Amino acid sequence: MAAKIPKRVSTALINALGAGVVPRIGLDHIAVGREREIQSLLQDLENIAGGGAAFRLVVGRYGAGKSFTLQLIRNHAMEKGFVVADADITPDRRLSGSGGVAVATYRELMRNLATKSRPDGGSLAPILERWIAGIQTQVAQETNTKPNDAGFDEHVEAKIREVTKDVADLVNGFEFANVIIAYWNGYRADDDTKKESALRWLRGEFATKTEAKAALGVRVIIDDDNWYDYIKLLAKFVSDIGYKGLLIFLDEVVHLYKITTTVSRQNNYDKLLAMFNDAMQGRVGYLGILVGGTPQFLEDNRRGLYSDPAWQRRTSQSRFISKAGIQDAIGPVIRLEPLSQEEILQLLQRLAEVHSIHYAYKKSLSAAELQQFLGAIVGRMGADALLTPGEIVRDFISVLNVLQQNPKLTLDQLLRSSNFQPTPAHQNAQVDENSEFAEFTV
Repeated sequence: MAAKIPKRVSTALINALGAGVVPRIGLDHIAVGREREIQSLLQDLENIAGGGAAFRLVVGRYGAGKSFTLQLIRNHAMEKGFVVADADITPDRRLSGSGGVAVATYRELMRNLATKSRPDGGSLAPILERWIAGIQTQVAQETNTKPNDAGFDEHVEAKIREVTKDVADLVNGFEFANVIIAYWNGYRADDDTKKESALRWLRGEFATKTEAKAALGVRVIIDDDNWYDYIKLLAKFVSDIGYKGLLIFLDEVVHLYKITTTVSRQNNYDKLLAMFNDAMQGRVGYLGILVGGTPQFLEDNRRGLYSDPAWQRRTSQSRFISKAGIQDAIGPVIRLEPLSQEEILQLLQRLAEVHSIHYAYKKSLSAAELQQFLGAIVGRMGADALLTPGEIVRDFISVLNVLQQNPKLTLDQLLRSSNFQPTPAHQNAQVDENSEFAEFTV
């Protein structure tokens, strides 16, 4: 590990881990294990950048590594020049439905649209501005003119229309292209109202077609029925303007499993299947979709994806692989196995290093002390606690905080204290995968 970690990164790591959530940044400093899975997902990025598509279900129990893996790939993708967007599925955000529950997922994705230069989201306007500025620079060089010269804007618009013409040939692409042109017109005229109207449309914020027509002259809006079409259009568009492609991350899809109405639940599974088929059959390009779910969400024959024969046929493990006890990280489903004890000890070592760098102290826990801590946790929580390292990490950060504030206190004294009570574990067989457990995944 590097001797110096930016304070912003170490702060985010310690705060997030101490609160039991996945950090947004700095994951490379604490990542252990998952090398095979990460390498396979990085290969997906290369395929997407080459015009292909990918769909992956990252499956594991609470604490197995879903959110961490998705976040780590998100950060890698931004570094490699992709546009990324993520959303958690909730009771109010689904893939299919009426009353705005499906388009709400689209809006969340657009709110979280991010690039390397804007990793925290809100990148839709900066993407368009950067693209237009790039075209203006190109036109200035090719024509030896300046923005205020006669004919300059016409040359810029001609190049913009070259890109939008490519998109206009796709499903619902004509309206999408017209809105991009409307944004350009607002940019050229310094009309903030026009620009904001175009952004609102692209973010799926218009409630009625009448409102959209009055503001932009287009006759359609992004809604519950067509939102996924615009994800595909956006993937094509961002690839045309210089990005490697678009990656969509959907987490907490267990909320689809929780839908009580069979028809509504199946409609959501059908929408997810349409995304799967598009990627697998080559009907979409420059788009990756990564979905984080639990084994129950996938394999429950009554309410999970396996309740649909189409899903079961596409995602069941080969009997040769399952019998041999071998993992397949190339197929559409990546099943995350628990971290080994050695990997957890390596994780604790990295966390201790981050903590000491952040608070600028030299004394660090020895390998024997890390083993002692892990033994104390397992002894009080049961052996199955190793399968859910989220609780271990949260407790470990708490222990580090206490030791840092009380220099005379030793780890042994703290562990032997009657006040030391590990966070209750979500045990292997007893995990309620329908619960609202806020996980930290490693």
